[in-house]
Amino acid sequence: MKRLSAVILLLAASLVVFGQGTAPRMTSVTPDTGKADAEYTIAGENLDKNQVKEVFLTLGSQEIKVAIVTQKADAITVKVPVDVKPGRYGLMILNADCTMYIEQPVKITIE
Repeated sequence: MKRLSAVILLLAASLVVFGQGTAPRMTSVTPDTGKADAEYTIAGENLDKNQVKEVFLTLGSQEIKVAIVTQKADAITVKVPVDVKPGRYGLMILNADCTMYIEQPVKITIE
């Protein structure tokens, strides 16, 4: 019985360790409110060029591609286009192999 419990515990621990993928994840944006034609820094993890190809602002079904200025594993700096209308936008990424769009739990307000 003790061996079975130990095996189950080891199996569960290995699933936790190996099950954590390297999916890009955005955690915050600085500043979180600003104007169009400005730069914003998005913090998170797995945000380097090997993971993220493009970044978009989303509002309903509208998707607006933003320019990536700098990109590191823990942060991406983007520039919002000059013609973006005011609103509260979500962030979405296109992964590096162009197979998946991933909505992020981060919002930015353009005034």
